[in-house]
Amino acid sequence: MRAVDVVVVGAGHNGLATSAVLAGQGIDHVVLERGTVAQSWRSERWDSMRLLTPNWMTRLPGWRYDGPDRDGFMRAGELADTIARYAVRVSAPVRSHTAVRGAWQEGDGYRVHTSEGDWRCRALVIASGAFGQPVVPRLAARLPQEVHSLHAAQYRRPGDLPPGGVLVVGASATGLQLAREIHASGRPVTLAVGEHVRLPRLYRGRDIHWWMNAAGWLQQRIEDEAEPERARRLPSPQLVGTPERASLDLNTLRADGIAVVGRLAGVRDGQAQFSGSLRAVCALADLKLGRLLDGIDAYAQATGLEREVGPVERLASTQPDGAPRLSLALGSEVRTVLWATGYRPDLSWLNLPVFDAQGALLHESGVVAGAAGLYVLGLPFMRRRQSSFIHGCVDDVQALGRQLVAHLHSIRSGRGSHALISG
Repeated sequence: MRAVDVVVVGAGHNGLATSAVLAGQGIDHVVLERGTVAQSWRSERWDSMRLLTPNWMTRLPGWRYDGPDRDGFMRAGELADTIARYAVRVSAPVRSHTAVRGAWQEGDGYRVHTSEGDWRCRALVIASGAFGQPVVPRLAARLPQEVHSLHAAQYRRPGDLPPGGVLVVGASATGLQLAREIHASGRPVTLAVGEHVRLPRLYRGRDIHWWMNAAGWLQQRIEDEAEPERARRLPSPQLVGTPERASLDLNTLRADGIAVVGRLAGVRDGQAQFSGSLRAVCALADLKLGRLLDGIDAYAQATGLEREVGPVERLASTQPDGAPRLSLALGSEVRTVLWATGYRPDLSWLNLPVFDAQGALLHESGVVAGAAGLYVLGLPFMRRRQSSFIHGCVDDVQALGRQLVAHLHSIRSGRGSHALISG
């Protein structure tokens, strides 16, 4: 059995950023990766996927994008290459093809069981991200056998799908992008829409993320949220990264000829059944968008940006069909169901009582509750609104790194303290 001060699980951007911070502190550590560096960006994304954030936002500890296309959007493969180069740059001690199969407390630290043997460590960092396990609703089991069913993590390109109609379930960024791409291939597409967040790509001549970053909304702390758990569950916004910097919303899809229906509520007798609340759900998303744009306008006025940006804009309200369909025949009208229903972290290997009744990891800003020396990174709104963004890990790993160093010091000094350090 090998021993280090810290084991980091996952060699994506969060794990490598952690490695860079630990190396800067002279802390002995190892990064365990089930595949290769940035594996999920290479093998679990569709071919045409691009980041939702512009390139100028892409940065890691000690590195930031300095290429010629600052306002462009990297493809998934380009990002994977970037992360791989960063691993070399920071000399990260990555053990590839080393799957973590179990972890439990042992003495004043942890034992980590892997496909390549065991490790002993004083602290354990979970940096495998929020997208480890695709979420598919239980009602998927009720689909007729002749209907092809797959999650967005399995989708690569329209040509892989069987002929016939496609039902895309989920109206966040992934659902909208895939619905449009599949429809452009000549297949009839229906999009099932639940709660969603509507955003324009550009507002008053600036990227929407420029505004949210400049106004400090991306840096907002989780403790400042009135309903933190709800904030963490919000769906990703309806955005797409394209060279044209175009917006994408339900109005765009309807103009393309895509049918928009309510939330998938059930599957019964070979029929997909949809909620009748589509109009109300769209109205709520439009209301929240209006409030956001009002906030941007107020920020522009308060900071003197009025003279540097374009005029005030307002987007057309979402216009669902007058009478959206409430059911579709599965097998005849719909041959494929594509689940754009999100992900959850894959922590099945963590053998510790650190989960709530719903199976979510209990943590306070990345410090796992009731398990001294256990930390997590990359979860939505973990510490700040930007925690799940690539650049968000810079602030998070530095703050958690300070807490980790204090924890190691407490063990060595015999105090065993696990007090939080503000950061």
